[in-house]
Order: sequence, then structure tokens, then C-alpha cells
Amino acid sequence: MTRSLHEIFAEHRFTPAQRRIASYLLANGEDAAYLTSTELAERAEVSQPSVTRFVALLGFDGYGAFRRHLRQTGRTPPSPDSGSRFQEGVDADLRNLAELRSTLADERRLRAVAKRLMKSDPLVVMGFRVSAAPATLFGYLAAKIHPDVHVLDSGGSVLGDRLRQARRRGARSAILFALPRYPREARDALLQANDLGLHTVLVTDKSVSPLTPDADDVLSAGVATELVFDSHAAVMSLTAVLLEAMTAAAGAVAQQRLESFEEYAAERELFLAD
Repeated sequence: MTRSLHEIFAEHRFTPAQRRIASYLLANGEDAAYLTSTELAERAEVSQPSVTRFVALLGFDGYGAFRRHLRQTGRTPPSPDSGSRFQEGVDADLRNLAELRSTLADERRLRAVAKRLMKSDPLVVMGFRVSAAPATLFGYLAAKIHPDVHVLDSGGSVLGDRLRQARRRGARSAILFALPRYPREARDALLQANDLGLHTVLVTDKSVSPLTPDADDVLSAGVATELVFDSHAAVMSLTAVLLEAMTAAAGAVAQQRLESFEEYAAERELFLAD
């Protein structure tokens, strides 16, 4: 039986350009079966070489073979309850959030990780490329309850220097945010942290990934891939939950730090509204 486009696409992780091609094909399968590779590139608003690489990734022996497959399968009809492309992206986030909620029924590992992170002074937080954003947000909020947080978001020799400095100052743990497409800097940082004797916590999209074998603890939440760019909604929810657990682990000390910041913010009128 000839497999549908949905089945074939589900086996691969696409780049943003490849996702544009896939989205166009899913919505216009019948028409696309009669387009040249150049025409498909124009319709999907990508380059012609992107189409060629896309077809090769799927395992077809050239664009001609791929087009014959499209003609054999025809358009894949949408499911009766499917919404718009944008709604499907949100639906994927909702599924990831529901799965995360299910895993949090057992709080023991999350609380153990939170307690360990609070005991590290300073606490090292790392994230590179797309993962720099959640790492920076985590570091900003963690600094409200933790006395000394170091956020590292650039690799190379400077990263090694800063890791060693943190270790000499007493750091015990490092938390790394590493989301697809896992950058090489992330693995390098994880290995360097391990070599320095730091306990490493990895926040990523799945319990098994190229980085999980090198981490001491792994916390995962799904990443939605239906749109051109990944959505990290479930990862951000996991981040908020971890911060909550860290606040609980710190107890009265965290509350005092939070109250101190609120007094400072009110005195300096840092915010336009409460």
C-alpha cells in the first residue's frame, strides 16, 4: 500500500524551509503532483535546491519519483475535526501540555532536581542558539529566589573559562536547556560541565535525544513542530513548574528574597502597573 504524505512526514524532523514545503504539499497535494520542482519552490516560497534536498530527505530517487508518488496518493483529505493551520499548531501545544501534566503526577524527581539546583551556589544556567531564550528567562526568574545565578549563552573557550570560574566559586550543578535542533555547543557545554564534576540537569524535548546520555538528570516536555518554527509552550510550562518547585525547596529564604525584590520594585517604581 502506498503511504500517505502524513505518514512519510511523521518520520522526519524538518527545517523551517522544509516545513513550508510540507505544509504546502499537505494542503495542495493534487495540484503539487503536476508542478515542476521550480514551480513547487515558488508556491512554497523556498529555493529550488530546498525542494531537491527535501525530496532526498524523504528517500525518493529524484523529484520525478516523488511527483509520481503524489499522483498515486492524491490529496490527503483533512480529518473532519481539523482546524486551520494555525489552530493545528495550537492543538499540538495542547497535546504536549496534556502529556506534561500527566508526567507531573509523580513529583518526586522534579522536586529532587529543584532541591539540588537550589543547593548549588552559584547556579550555572546554559542555553545556546534557540535554547538561549528559555535559559535566559529561567535564569532571570531563578535569580529572584537564588542568591547567585550565572547564565551562559555563548560557547567556545569563554564558556570553559566561565564554567571553571563557577566551579571554583562553589558551583555544584549546571542546568542546560537544549531544544531541537540540538547545537554542538550544547554537547560541548554538557561534557565540560561533567568533566568539572558538576551535576548536570538537561531540559529538552524528549526523554531520549542525542544529549540525554551525557546528562545526570533529564526533564522533558514536547516541542510542537506543526508550524514553520517550533513552539516551546510545554517547555516554558515545565520551566515555570521547576521554578515553583525550587521556590518550595528554598522555603522562607525564597519568600524573603521575593518580598525584598517587591519592596525594591515599589520604591524605584520599576513597573507601570501591578
